[in-house]
Amino acid sequence: MPGISRLNQIVGGFGDALRRHARVIRAVQWAVVVFYLLLLVAPALLPLPGNQARILDNLTLLAQFIFWGLWWPFVLLSILLFGRLWCGVLCPEGSLSEWISWRGLGRGTPRWIRWSGWPTLAFILTTVYGQLISVYDYAQAALLILGGSTVAAMLVGFLYGRGKRVWCRYLCPVSGVFALLARLAPLHYKVDEQRWLDNLPPHQSPPNCAPLLDIRRMQGGADCHACGRCSGQRGAVRLSARPLNAEILIVGPRHASHWDSSLLLFGVIGLAMGAFQWTVSPWFISAKQALAGWLVERDIYWPLQADAPWWLLTHYPLANDTFSWLDGLLILAYLFASALLLGGGLWLLLRAAARLVGRTGNAFEHLALSLIPLGACGLFLGLSATTVKLLRYEGLALAWAQPARGALLIGAIAWCLWLGWQVLERHGARGVRRLAAFACLLLGSAGVGYGWWLQFWGWS
Repeated sequence: MPGISRLNQIVGGFGDALRRHARVIRAVQWAVVVFYLLLLVAPALLPLPGNQARILDNLTLLAQFIFWGLWWPFVLLSILLFGRLWCGVLCPEGSLSEWISWRGLGRGTPRWIRWSGWPTLAFILTTVYGQLISVYDYAQAALLILGGSTVAAMLVGFLYGRGKRVWCRYLCPVSGVFALLARLAPLHYKVDEQRWLDNLPPHQSPPNCAPLLDIRRMQGGADCHACGRCSGQRGAVRLSARPLNAEILIVGPRHASHWDSSLLLFGVIGLAMGAFQWTVSPWFISAKQALAGWLVERDIYWPLQADAPWWLLTHYPLANDTFSWLDGLLILAYLFASALLLGGGLWLLLRAAARLVGRTGNAFEHLALSLIPLGACGLFLGLSATTVKLLRYEGLALAWAQPARGALLIGAIAWCLWLGWQVLERHGARGVRRLAAFACLLLGSAGVGYGWWLQFWGWS
């Protein structure tokens, strides 16, 4: 079609421009690094903002708004739109890791680092720890988690690889999440393997693929950092447009893994909902009051003490915000319960759907990928809740926020169901079996939607 061809010419030209203007990109990367470090370090050295402080007159609040109100929600949105362009072009952590890797020891990547479960484990640990120390609310906590991650990325870069991003490929806490979301992006670097093997002139110098991908065999955009360094290589690599569901429907059956499904179901959907939800949950408050009363009746007072250091549990007396040991235990319990009940419920429903399909293999993992739109929507809703909260503190009503949330949630559920219906067709499900399997997907999606409805409407 002429329209698609013209679009791919424009898109492909953008990919080629990324390769041609490598120096400009490096300059942009260092500008982002400086901006990132300024917003991360400076507020942590300042006193806590007062009750009358506002975003535009307080650096700490401004940094909080930029990091959690703008930066992270719209990084997620950029992954859905452009693939992992953020990782390859703008991420300060990746830039620093690659920069120091050129100057480091250059060791080979050990097998233990290449374990596929690290992104899932790192996401879970980072999310849980962030809730215990209130990472969204305090600059010191943000410095500890984000700064600690950056230092770890640079250490790994210094030890392993030569000009590579070993941290980004195997250990980054959000790498697995970004790999899931990038499957939905309408843009990807399409590789013609036969053309690559033909290696027709003119010959270009080999590109440095920082995330250590086999470019010739690359399918889809889950692991590609979209940096553009390989664009046009051997005339076989081209940034191209594609249907939104193409990677999940076509590439998904070959590359879906149990770690992808575990991260999505138990982490991105289950754990993340608990992390965003516990602060407004009446269940959490009721459990805390009941347990506190039970402890007082038995003269057990140490769990009610709020004497933990700030780097272990939130402790900011000047802001009248301190967590007791009971708070910490209940937060852990709530997050664990959310991940187990919601993620486990989805796991059981998808297992039932896969059994109804009547085929062995990776039908379960493939069906799990159909829930990526709902997982992405949940992350965006949760993170953007900070955006809305901070703007309302500034006096903005934002009456459109609730209808927008409802539209996003309904759209994500519809997308998941449409995607799941097509996945079932690809696995040969027909008739009653297909309808029964689809009912499992419908029930799981409705359960996730109900959880978000409680947070934004049911408990408000």
